[in-house]
Amino acid sequence: MVFENPRDEALRELLQQSRTVAVVGLSPKPERDSHRVAAYLQQQGYRIIPVYPREETILGEKVYRRLGDIPFAVDIVNVFRRSEEVLPVVEEALALRPRAVWLQLGVTHAGAVPLCRRAGVCLVMDRCIMVEHRRLCGGRG
Repeated sequence: MVFENPRDEALRELLQQSRTVAVVGLSPKPERDSHRVAAYLQQQGYRIIPVYPREETILGEKVYRRLGDIPFAVDIVNVFRRSEEVLPVVEEALALRPRAVWLQLGVTHAGAVPLCRRAGVCLVMDRCIMVEHRRLCGGRG
């Protein structure tokens, strides 16, 4: 199955219209990429929802153990997991009916493509949301 990430205009619109980002695999360690990216998004005005198996709070936000525990709408599910661990995360994310599932740089899974297409949910793979936000929306930080 052929997959292409959404065009720049669609990504810009997604990033500009979204406000809540669940970050799966958000590490409490400031030196980790997931932490740096989530902190950047928070500085840009997004509400970050940490999804992590431990900790009570990360970046000042309540931590949820799984996506299914989040009791409110999420615009983007940003995934920091290994490619081979992604499919169950995508399935759980789709139950939240987000605008997009965003797999971070280096993360891909062919099985996620038909799932997101059937659900009508935008899928971004192998791209860093922070890099794309800076490039498309002019974010600083």
